[in-house]
Amino acid sequence: MQDYKIRPKKSLGQNFLKDENIVRKIVNSLNLNNEDSVLEIGAGKGVLTKYLVQSDAEIFAVEIDDNLVKILDQLFRGQKNFKLWHGDILKLSFEEILSREKKYKALGNLPYHITSPVLFKIFENREYFSEATFMIQKEVAQRIVSQPGSKEFGILSVFSQFYADVEKLFDVSKFAFSPAPDVTSSVVKWKFKKKIELTGSELDLFMEIVKKVFSQRRKMLRNSLKLVGDTTPDLSQLSIDLKKRPEQLFVQDFIKLTKEFAGLKNP
Repeated sequence: MQDYKIRPKKSLGQNFLKDENIVRKIVNSLNLNNEDSVLEIGAGKGVLTKYLVQSDAEIFAVEIDDNLVKILDQLFRGQKNFKLWHGDILKLSFEEILSREKKYKALGNLPYHITSPVLFKIFENREYFSEATFMIQKEVAQRIVSQPGSKEFGILSVFSQFYADVEKLFDVSKFAFSPAPDVTSSVVKWKFKKKIELTGSELDLFMEIVKKVFSQRRKMLRNSLKLVGDTTPDLSQLSIDLKKRPEQLFVQDFIKLTKEFAGLKNP
């Protein structure tokens, strides 16, 4: 495939993957067949895309860069299993571009500065996806797969492990990219759970509790939980040890805490 000379845009956080072995390893981790549908976020120069279309899976690619969209159109215009959207993934409506009749596998080499927003958008629209595989900064990957008791355990850890079974697949050297970033990357896979334990107002409360207590992560729960909601219920009725700090709780503890907290607010 032709090597298009594109100047990376710092504003878009562009670091183009160039190591073909890593590219194949990533695509192989999806175990694609002709019944699969893939949403590729940030298709770039089409390095991953060229292997995706060979799988005979249905490929939907999103790219924000005008110049890269032209290249992708030139490369894959004749592929019947390829469709390209020109736009910002954070602004695109999944309802407009994806079908609710399918489950998609999301894939992408995510710019570091939009990793969290993209993940939260995927979580919020998880009904469209069976799994997601993203290359992200190694430090962020460590946080996502970390367990309670570690200083890395935080909001992304809880939400990722609440919505999915999450696994770090492998690390990727900075020299696999052009230009080389300052840090090592990691490939992480989320396999979304078919059913989650909280819905509706309880899910909203769960998200608020997790965000609020980790915003005060050095404080004990008896103090940080006072930030949740407009009025604070009698926290002494909670079964959780209020002397604990948020990074000491397992995801299941946060679920239990949410249900009990909701019960106190709506007896």
